[in-house]
Amino acid sequence: MYEITPLKVIDFGANGNLAILQNAQFLLSSVVGTCYMDRKFGRETPIDDSTEQAKAIMIAEIIETLGNNIPEIQVEEVNFEEDPLNGKVFPRVKVVINDGKV
Repeated sequence: MYEITPLKVIDFGANGNLAILQNAQFLLSSVVGTCYMDRKFGRETPIDDSTEQAKAIMIAEIIETLGNNIPEIQVEEVNFEEDPLNGKVFPRVKVVINDGKV
């Protein structure tokens, strides 16, 4: 099981499982409408919602977005890191990579 957060630095040499995880991190850090060739890529960030309501919305959106865009991973758990002074909530997502082996 791996824990991912929104991407901070791109590793252009990533391959295998590291590339899959980096793709998931990039998706977590992308906001809908910011990728020029695919405006639906990314996730919506709840604005002006209470913290608990925003968390509930983000959990559903993260599971759906990662499931639709990166079929190699399965979301196991979504937790949050909060910065209450700045009103920010950052997701910490635990995922499993499905490598097709049984």
